Amino acid sequence: MNLTQYISLVDTMARMSLKADASRYFFGYIWWVLEPLLYVLVFYVVFELILQNRKEDFLVFLMVGKLTFIWFTKSVNQSARSIVNSGGLISKANVSKTLFPLATVQEGLYKQLSVFLLLLVVLLGNGYAITSAWVWLIPLVVVNYIVIVACSLVSAFLVSMVFDFIVMVSLGTIFLLFVSGIFWDPRDLADPAATDLILLLNPLAFVIDAYRQILMAGVAPDAWHLLGIGAGFGLLALGMVLVLRRSSQFIALKVLTS
Repeated sequence: MNLTQYISLVDTMARMSLKADASRYFFGYIWWVLEPLLYVLVFYVVFELILQNRKEDFLVFLMVGKLTFIWFTKSVNQSARSIVNSGGLISKANVSKTLFPLATVQEGLYKQLSVFLLLLVVLLGNGYAITSAWVWLIPLVVVNYIVIVACSLVSAFLVSMVFDFIVMVSLGTIFLLFVSGIFWDPRDLADPAATDLILLLNPLAFVIDAYRQILMAGVAPDAWHLLGIGAGFGLLALGMVLVLRRSSQFIALKVLTS
């Protein structure tokens, strides 16, 4: 199977999963947008109405952060189980184990495109203007996708080796929820050095902040920082592809005997 056929197969698997997922619900494809909005609503009620958050345009601020985070966390959590849940197919055919997490990530991308479209409508409806900085959304989304691919491949491999890692993946995403600036702004910290440290050590926090800077402030992100994240996670993704391919038979044995 050449690269073109491989990419086509990943895309086909993602599209088939989307159709199957939509057919299980009464609202079908509407859930792609409705589910993330319900998550945002819960956080808005807690932090704005109950805790009386005073940040300006908190709803838009929260939507940008939470909708971006949901894309990451749902893709990684679902990819973690993708190889294990495909035991039936693995038992019948010797297929590349990278297909399953990558198809899951691609499925998440299709859902996120509709979510981003809604977000842009909300931004424009709240008076935010399209600026020249918006062109940075293209490389930012690409880097965001690469980060998700890398983390998804890692989680899928670990869970296929030892299923207990599924708990660690879930806890890890919960930890990131609180340290990535979803409902608080790293730029509001009193110490600028602390802000810089968080954005440096937490790539997801930088990505979320970059979306806010582009969409809400009209400011381009740090290009070198963005490039460094993309390159680092790109190398990690390529490394995991090699690991999954070299250990394909062992993974199959682990999945079928677990």
